[in-house]
Amino acid sequence: MQMHIYVKLDAIAATCHCCQMTHIPTQEIMKIWGRIFRIQKKALAYTENALKAEQLPRLSWYDILLELDKAGNNGLRPFEIERNLLLPQYGLSRLLDRIEKNGYLQRIPCEEDGRGHRIVITKKGRDTRLRMWPIYAKAIQDIIGSGLSENDLGTLSKLLIKINVPDH
Repeated sequence: MQMHIYVKLDAIAATCHCCQMTHIPTQEIMKIWGRIFRIQKKALAYTENALKAEQLPRLSWYDILLELDKAGNNGLRPFEIERNLLLPQYGLSRLLDRIEKNGYLQRIPCEEDGRGHRIVITKKGRDTRLRMWPIYAKAIQDIIGSGLSENDLGTLSKLLIKINVPDH
């Protein structure tokens, strides 16, 4: 991965030289970029493995079930779930199908739009989400909370707020 980052940086630098671009990331920025993606990959794998060890669904299922649980009895339209979770529509449709097949959610006709439907969490889905949370919470604590002091956590939080991702 590290070599890949430097190769990409060199390619960007060569391209930027031709285009007269001036915004080339420093080596330190590239190291941070790589660390962020490695941490994300490892954190997701750790969390997924913890859930799997307890024979629970994947983390993406938890995120959807949480959004549906927060929405209450009215549920959500698919585009609302897509927007809230930043999932692509094609992936969301298949994921919702799998979750529904397992009995964790149901589709009900949408009163505002006869062609559409709302998605609501079932009791089984709510119970499963509640069983998932302690495992997910422990993973979060293991990954972030175990190695950082309260002061470190405050500093990290303040630094992360400063990272601005442009819309386009």
